[in-house]
Amino acid sequence: MKEAKFVKRKKPNYKRAIVLILVLLGVLYLFSNLESILSLFLK
Repeated sequence: MKEAKFVKRKKPNYKRAIVLILVLLGVLYLFSNLESILSLFLK
C-alpha cells in the first residue's frame, strides 16, 4: 500500500498570490516610468 494517497494537499494561498501579483505590477509600473523617475532625481 502506498501512503501517497493520504498526503494532504496544500490549499492555494490566495493572499500570497494577490500580494505577488501586486508587487509584480508595481515593479512593471516602475520600469515603465523609470526614465521619468530618473530625470526627477538627476535634476
